Amino acid sequence: MNEQQYNTLKEQISPKTPLAINCLKAFVVGGIICCVGQAISFFYMIFFDFTEKTVGNPTVATMVFLAMLLTGFGLYRKLGQFAGAGSAVPVTGFGNAVVSSAIEGKSEGFVLGVGSNMFKLAGSVILFGVVSAFFVTLVKLILVSVGVVSW
Repeated sequence: MNEQQYNTLKEQISPKTPLAINCLKAFVVGGIICCVGQAISFFYMIFFDFTEKTVGNPTVATMVFLAMLLTGFGLYRKLGQFAGAGSAVPVTGFGNAVVSSAIEGKSEGFVLGVGSNMFKLAGSVILFGVVSAFFVTLVKLILVSVGVVSW
């Protein structure tokens, strides 16, 4: 059997992926996660006197914490199986990745298991987030020094 025959056989046997339904589920679940985040933002602005400029950090921290909590109870995995990328793309996917890796390494001990596995998936996100924030700040500093924008 050559490669072309194999690919033809694989296409005949493999179930068809319902692309439209998967996209719709990802869109709806991702939208619901974002609506929950917006509700948390409004909660912080109303009850804790945050402004629109300062509410982002506590909202993100709360969303990541909730995702970590749901992952610990095994609920976020079910959401991910249903929604696909709709649960992975928002910031909650970051919390899920950290805790999933930590749970996976639990059997190897706290230092070599949990500690080293925790940032396997999320380490690159943190690295590129810090590096890109540095370069964006550097560009803004140059633009402020030239007088194009102000702080």
